[in-house]
Amino acid sequence: MASSDVFPVMSLESNDLEIMKTKICLVGEAAVGKTSLIRRYVLDMFEDLYIATLGAKVTKKGLLLPKLDGGNDVKVNLMIWDIMGEKGFRELLKEAYFHGAQGILAVCDVTRKDTLLELKNWIDSVTKVTGEVPVRFVANKIDLKDEAQFGEDDVREMSEEIGSSYLMTSARTGDGVEQVFEEIARLIVKNIGR
Repeated sequence: MASSDVFPVMSLESNDLEIMKTKICLVGEAAVGKTSLIRRYVLDMFEDLYIATLGAKVTKKGLLLPKLDGGNDVKVNLMIWDIMGEKGFRELLKEAYFHGAQGILAVCDVTRKDTLLELKNWIDSVTKVTGEVPVRFVANKIDLKDEAQFGEDDVREMSEEIGSSYLMTSARTGDGVEQVFEEIARLIVKNIGR
């Protein structure tokens, strides 16, 4: 079953607005800030308290993308899947949580270099289930400059190896957060070929 079969596009002729339902998976090691990025994007809030995600949590948010490629406006209903970051569960999770994903936000924490190095494994786990889908690297916690173990050049190099682009974000300050979700939504719409 193709991803577009799972989440179909519907056209509303009354106002030339297309509505698309999409599934995005946020993947990466534990405590990189996946939940915080979603919370900042959906609720415009941040909490310092860390609570590990168990399994997956799905959050919904609508996004209007004006006149893509000269076509109609597109309302994208994002189904954002926050996937637990425990490495030992990666293989167990893949069939249940990755099926139907149309885009990946691969999140690392700039204060922990190992989180960047593990992103290839996370992406491979998703694409084994979904096939090739749009990917965006997200280097989170850029507000913690003094604790950073790697920089933008490292993220750029890794993302180029995968054939993706990247964004530097901070869930705490909100820097880059809205942009990363909008970019992945645009890529999904383009990939589906509307």
